[in-house]
Amino acid sequence: MDDKTRTELEAAAFRGLVAHLQKRTDVQNIDLMNLAGFCRNCLSKWYLAAAKERGVALTDEEARTAVYGMPYGEWKTLHQKEASAEQQRLFEETKPLHAEISGHNK
Repeated sequence: MDDKTRTELEAAAFRGLVAHLQKRTDVQNIDLMNLAGFCRNCLSKWYLAAAKERGVALTDEEARTAVYGMPYGEWKTLHQKEASAEQQRLFEETKPLHAEISGHNK
């Protein structure tokens, strides 16, 4: 497979993942972090890092909007629930397994 085709397939897979996460607003970011070690915020940070690596001007809010499908504050108001004590405990316990994003501190 040539690089152009591989890049197109990877981009399509990313768009599919983003569309799925936009549809599944019932799935909380903390649950994604606890189970998979990444969440919508991680995706937006990877997106932003990729833009910066390529010299593309993009703000954090623009990257989040690309992933959430709406401004982040709006998504939080509409869909984010308060994390339970158990979710927070598991989050702290799984921190060593959380995604690493270059150029960003956790």
